[in-house]
Amino acid sequence: MVDYIGEKKRMDTNEIDLIKVLKAAIGEKYVLTDEHSLEFYSTDVYRSLEIPLAIIQPGNIGELQESVRIAAGLGISIVTRGGGASYTDAYLPTDPNSIIIDTSRLNKILEINEEDMFVTVEPGVTWAEMSAALAEKKLRTPFWGPFSGLKATVGGSTSQNSVSMGSGIYGGSAESILCYEVVLANGQMIKTGSSSMENSSQFFRNYGPDLTGIFSGDAGALGVKAKITMRLIKLPSHTLTCSFGFKNYNSMRQGMGAVAREQSISSNWGLDPKLQRGQLGKVTFMDSIRAAFAVLKTARNPLEAIIQLIKMALAGKRFLTGFDYSAHFVAEGYSTAEVKSKLAQTRKVISPFGTEIANTIPTVMGAMPFMPLYPILGPQGERWVPMHGLLPFSKMQKMHDRIEELYAEKKEAMEEHSVEAGTMFVTYSTHAFLYEVALYWKDDRSIYHKTYLDQDYLDTLPTHDANPAGRALIAELKTRVQEIYSSLGAVHFQVGKSYPYQNGRQAEAAKALQDIKKSLDPNNIMNPGALGL
Repeated sequence: MVDYIGEKKRMDTNEIDLIKVLKAAIGEKYVLTDEHSLEFYSTDVYRSLEIPLAIIQPGNIGELQESVRIAAGLGISIVTRGGGASYTDAYLPTDPNSIIIDTSRLNKILEINEEDMFVTVEPGVTWAEMSAALAEKKLRTPFWGPFSGLKATVGGSTSQNSVSMGSGIYGGSAESILCYEVVLANGQMIKTGSSSMENSSQFFRNYGPDLTGIFSGDAGALGVKAKITMRLIKLPSHTLTCSFGFKNYNSMRQGMGAVAREQSISSNWGLDPKLQRGQLGKVTFMDSIRAAFAVLKTARNPLEAIIQLIKMALAGKRFLTGFDYSAHFVAEGYSTAEVKSKLAQTRKVISPFGTEIANTIPTVMGAMPFMPLYPILGPQGERWVPMHGLLPFSKMQKMHDRIEELYAEKKEAMEEHSVEAGTMFVTYSTHAFLYEVALYWKDDRSIYHKTYLDQDYLDTLPTHDANPAGRALIAELKTRVQEIYSSLGAVHFQVGKSYPYQNGRQAEAAKALQDIKKSLDPNNIMNPGALGL
């Protein structure tokens, strides 16, 4: 075992062979140093930064702790990677003197406690895996995953405060977490919530100051998550959906806000014209077949499912004709009467703002919540990067107006360099609205796209030459959008290293976080640069 030392220093290969020591600790095949692995694991949806010294894949918590001790003892920076669905530099090294911890082998579901209603997993468990295991016992976490749940891990998502499935009622991943076990920069373990108490278990979160909350959304800047415990609810046995079309953004915004305040819809998505065209344009015949089977498989009543599939087939891709914006809602409950009541109230409050349309999109998404990562490329093979801001409802029109003014200002440049923009909208519980800009540009594919997407799918998409001018414009637009977000006081979930987290923060609040970082990681070993630290 390598002891933790007092100050960060560059690796001296004459002093110790890092790679050799890591291989001895976790096994030679689980320390990756080949060119392809180094490049792939240090590239996210958007870009890459520095290439690390190695990728390590510990297989248990003991190996994880030992790996952290080894790296910390040599002053090597440590970056943790989950499923790799980040687009905010979250797991990208900023220092070449780094290792990346790939958590894919830390993939055990450790406990499903049906009496005390919690589940404990290792960080590399995907949301799809955990949801499937819980569904067998007719259980679910309140928040139950992002769209990327086939790849996205529980550890990675809770480090980024993910939102999506269940966020309409239950908020994001952070609200469903009870306890963590986190490996600190010295290799020691800290437990949060009731798990830190002698003779207790991981059944409760708030016992005095909320230590669990400190590690939620930390982007790995404070430690490496070894265990995550989330609370459970009974799996809703009934689900119904509805969709509405709107003539303009303001009508959609008002309608989605009205629905959110009723707290009856568990999941929701709003789409602008670009994303409507894109999402529908990517639906292939085989996708439709898979969706049909999923709808039939998840339906309680086969006859109702068949009727729904007939309606979807008749609607085709024409159901959005005449509407620039759309919103899609999923109601969950434990009886037919309950979900019908929720949808009736939804229709009542939203009908002054929009027109009901075929519910194809939420039906398919409800049946297949975790889809392949097709959206990491646009419908015409474009590169893609999103960025989001979370605001109160009262600021959303001003937000939209400023974003549209930016697009009008950059219209010629965007057309010249093949850059387009779309937007997705999500309401968060009763009190907040997520506005997510998605930028698309024609460019060559990165190793990320070539590795994550099947070649058969890639073959259906056009390819593009390198577009450095478009790439530069994307970087400018990202900065300008972030400036608009900041000017209106927006906050962000997946902070990583991309959002200017420290800028404009109250000095006392910034210092409190910096002090916590210094206490837990005095030499700035853990993901330096994350959260602006």
